[in-house]
Amino acid sequence: MAASNRAWKIVGLAGLVGVVATGALVARNERERRAYTPDEVRDRLHERLRAAEGEAGRPGRIIG
Repeated sequence: MAASNRAWKIVGLAGLVGVVATGALVARNERERRAYTPDEVRDRLHERLRAAEGEAGRPGRIIG
């Protein structure tokens, strides 16, 4: 087998491993996301909104 063919096979195999690993991460994140009940999601969003409103009310640095 020529050295260049072997190199391309290794590159292809590494790409395939990367795709499989990415798919596994996406699946894991999706399972974690779906683990929340609608009430938990709503409560978290309300909490984030309150935090954002609190930060918006503070005087900040003027950029200009």
